[in-house]
Amino acid sequence: MNTFWLMHRFKRATFGATMSKVLDRIVVGGLPTVRVSRADFADLMVADCEKARLNRKDWEPKLVFSSNGQGLALAGRDPTYHNLMMQASWIHADGQSVVLASKMTRAPLPERIATTDFFHDAAKAALRNGLSFYVLGASERQNARAVERMLELYPGLKIAGRRNGYFSRDEEVEVCRDIRESGADVLWVGLGKPLQELWCVRNRANLRGVGWIKTCGGLYSFLSGDSPRAPDWMQNLCLEWLFRSVKEPRRLGWRYLTTNPYSFYRLLRHTKMRPI
Repeated sequence: MNTFWLMHRFKRATFGATMSKVLDRIVVGGLPTVRVSRADFADLMVADCEKARLNRKDWEPKLVFSSNGQGLALAGRDPTYHNLMMQASWIHADGQSVVLASKMTRAPLPERIATTDFFHDAAKAALRNGLSFYVLGASERQNARAVERMLELYPGLKIAGRRNGYFSRDEEVEVCRDIRESGADVLWVGLGKPLQELWCVRNRANLRGVGWIKTCGGLYSFLSGDSPRAPDWMQNLCLEWLFRSVKEPRRLGWRYLTTNPYSFYRLLRHTKMRPI
């Protein structure tokens, strides 16, 4: 058992020291998207958080954003949002369309890393390595229910704190102080695009010591049971948007009608053949 533990720690240390050099990115739809599997992305989270623990005072959090149809459309139409995305430490392929478009290149993405799926990889990795989460965003009811569900699914998972997303900009200093003092390793931010990316970039310096700041959009809605996931076959065919539109036509129908055609154009026009 001791030998196994030492080998595991050695592998983790080696991974943490070399991962940033090994990972490359491919520009898909105009955004530099990291080429990594879900499992390795969870390992990267652990490695970054362990480095943050060594020097919380000076550690600047890694900003981890996601790329999907809505995000590509926003980035193409709004230079300010594009600049926010470009400040991310890692951008991962949240949408299946991003993965499919990458297959046109010489360095396709290995798989989709949907935030709603990746959360479970992250939670398992956090349990194995003693990492803690802070859950920020959504309504008070949905936030509380999402945390309850996290603990139901992963008993022993450390939740350092939680707070709903209904606070003013004047309260951000207090919110950041609470997050820092909680000792959280990973901060999940579910404020919806583009507010969550803006909030993360604006408050990065106020959250020193947090390992990862991970945007998560509608994650809490899925965890709380308010929104069901699309069947796998619809996800694989890039039809998750259709499933969600049928479920919530007033909120999502117009969004997808206006963003899907433009994001498709971005994927065709602004995807590069070679990794960077």
